[in-house]
Amino acid sequence: MTSQLTGGLLANPLREGLRLERTPRPSILTIFGASGDLTVRKLIPALYDLARDRRLPPEFTVVAFARRPYSHEQFREMMKEGVAKYSRSKLGNLWESFSQGIYYFQGDLESLESYRELAEFLSKLDSERGTLGNRAFYLATAPSYFKPIIENLGTAGLSGDPRNTRIVIEKPFGRDLDSAHSLNKVVQKVFQEKQVYRIDHYLGKETVQNILVFRFANSIFEPLWNNRYIDHVQITVAETVGVENRAPYYDEAGGAMRDMIQNHLMQLLALTAMEPPAAFEADTVRDEKVKVLRATQLGRNDRGLLAVRAQYRNGWIAGEPVSAYRDEPRVTPGIQTASYIAARFMINNWRWHGVPFYLRTGKRLAKRVSEIALQFRDVPHQLFPERSAGQVSPNLLVLRIQPDEGISLRFEAKRPVADIAMRSVNMDFHYGSTFEVASPEAYERLLLDCLLGDQTLFTRADEVEAAWRIVTPLIEQWENQASDDLQYYDAGSWGPSAASKLMDTGRRWRRL
Repeated sequence: MTSQLTGGLLANPLREGLRLERTPRPSILTIFGASGDLTVRKLIPALYDLARDRRLPPEFTVVAFARRPYSHEQFREMMKEGVAKYSRSKLGNLWESFSQGIYYFQGDLESLESYRELAEFLSKLDSERGTLGNRAFYLATAPSYFKPIIENLGTAGLSGDPRNTRIVIEKPFGRDLDSAHSLNKVVQKVFQEKQVYRIDHYLGKETVQNILVFRFANSIFEPLWNNRYIDHVQITVAETVGVENRAPYYDEAGGAMRDMIQNHLMQLLALTAMEPPAAFEADTVRDEKVKVLRATQLGRNDRGLLAVRAQYRNGWIAGEPVSAYRDEPRVTPGIQTASYIAARFMINNWRWHGVPFYLRTGKRLAKRVSEIALQFRDVPHQLFPERSAGQVSPNLLVLRIQPDEGISLRFEAKRPVADIAMRSVNMDFHYGSTFEVASPEAYERLLLDCLLGDQTLFTRADEVEAAWRIVTPLIEQWENQASDDLQYYDAGSWGPSAASKLMDTGRRWRRL
């Protein structure tokens, strides 16, 4: 390991080799639904940051497709405000050259004529900007537009050569197993699977990707990563924000089960529980994720409970009063959408037999935090004096996804006193302080991977359907039965008290 003094400061050897020199070919990214929040808050700021880090070629071009009547300049000004507000880097001189590659195209998502005009416009840009016919289409629209957009792209001849044309589809991909299967058939009529990038932005987070590195680039933990040593796993994704102005979408989607459990949390479960892939390649990684999802099912605890759903009442967040779900703007009166879900899953294979995976997610909870916690089994024999035995806590490995990304390991240590006395201590790894660089935003990584043609962090058709197969029976049960099991919790709390009963006897949710 080499260290040297640079400008009076000790260089951090852990930063060596951090820069990834991957630059895609010149191309055009067409964003459908470009006047929506996702474009201004995430996509354009992410592309700007990639350009600032010199990860995009100067010919890179964006075409924003939407219905509203904007000029190129008007749209660029709107995006400039978005970059100034949401980019992780400051707005600088680069904006002038970057923005000249952004074009606005007014069109109707359901009109074939608009797509034929778009095809002519893209060909013109290919000639002017040297993008060589390389194209990606990003569906940032409501899911109801996915089918007409895909079909019109095909009819207008825009599905193109599989080698240089790609399509990115935002979640949710379907509402249940049947609708996801139908949408996959629509997609596969127009595009080959190797052209399709179903995006789940959680997979672009640095610490989520680090799960694979932590598990498969180290030999310490993998021998312990099974039912012989692990007692149970808890996966938590907690938000302090409420439904805000997304109520129509959130209600239509069906709340936390479709918005969070089926995709984000199920991806975290798959990465935690999958077998080692033969290679770090798109299909080998996704093959292993599909295998473990196919072995996963909802499982009742020793009290017979399967899942808990709940909705937040009014309460307090960070010292400020907040409204109940049903008092939020644009919420249908009396609607029973669940803003909180806790569920218990079992994986039917040799590695995980008998190890419950407890998943929970909710809005308006006490703290914004996402983590995966693996609790190890108790030692088989208590060696130390009886008065210490009750103080012994099980070992715990926590993969923190946000905020304060990192990993911690809890173990027992002797306190510095004459007698034998123990307490739990943590070994901590913090991304920020270790590497001293800001992690790229999830959309930066995923957009770059798409332009590079790397599908490893995108979900495949069979993977999406495998995740829907797990949760669809419970969704149907809740929707088809006149069930009165919806619980309520105070905003700013850790969810309904009923969630504690989901844990098997002798286990409890982590206090975060």
